[in-house]
Amino acid sequence: MAIVSITRNPPGTPGVPGATLRIRPDTRPTRAELLEFIRGSDVVITMYSDKVDEEFLAAAGPQLKGVCNFAVGYENIDFVACGKRGVVVTNTPHAVTEGTADLAWALILAAARRLIEADRYARSREYPARGHLGMREMMGMDLTGRTLLIVGAGRIGYAVAMRSRGWGMRVLYVARTRHWDFELAPLAGERVELSEGLRRADVVSIHCPLTPQTRHLINRESFAAMKPNAIIVNTARGPIIDENALVEALAAKRIFAAGLDVFENEPTIHPELIADPRVVLTPHIGSAEVRYRELMTEMVCENAAAILAGTKPPNVVRLDD
Repeated sequence: MAIVSITRNPPGTPGVPGATLRIRPDTRPTRAELLEFIRGSDVVITMYSDKVDEEFLAAAGPQLKGVCNFAVGYENIDFVACGKRGVVVTNTPHAVTEGTADLAWALILAAARRLIEADRYARSREYPARGHLGMREMMGMDLTGRTLLIVGAGRIGYAVAMRSRGWGMRVLYVARTRHWDFELAPLAGERVELSEGLRRADVVSIHCPLTPQTRHLINRESFAAMKPNAIIVNTARGPIIDENALVEALAAKRIFAAGLDVFENEPTIHPELIADPRVVLTPHIGSAEVRYRELMTEMVCENAAAILAGTKPPNVVRLDD
């Protein structure tokens, strides 16, 4: 992943006002190469895959003022270590919302209509040789009037829930606190405990952050509670789902299908998930729409510029929010 180092120029530097920006080529540097690259930085723009810990901060040096994560998630950052050094941490909320919600629905629809199987068959030699499918073949799951469970009632979860109105779906949500935007019109959703939501849902869409509490939040017990025609989609973080438990649930036909943009050991994917045509896979591209990646870029630049200027960045991460 690319990483950006920004170094404030000494006052009076001829012909180079402000700061010097260096971009690490997208060639997956080793950890040692990465640490050497950020040495002397005042601000570093990081990806969600870059581990920002004490070693990282020490390599950058005591002059480091900020870490700007090019993502909405920030589980890759050690906030205790940053706090001790007075390093500000920012992210890019809002900008990822629409693109990720679009992808979540792409995964839901693809899983429901068995798009992977249909695509493979349409590309095969069998299709023109055999002709049209029978009326009972390649049967998908309808979504109209079904129940959607949103796990994590933030901005992305709300955007996904709003898109479900086109199918007249009932909305349930799981969250630590009550969210009136989910419960009032137009969603008129219902807050439930996770166990109840899994039991009632036809589609489960994961949108909570990855924390010690949410790691393997969806596990064997979760899949045992779900309907056999249920679909689960994850566009948040891979380790929220126990991948081995998901493989077992699919093999036993305890659920209908899955759509995954993120994986427990990313970028490695469980081989049985790769082999299963009921699983729709995308390589962590939730926000990968041109408009929203441009907005993310604008946000990290605004955050970095504010840190260099000694002012409050617009998107400071506060863990107690």
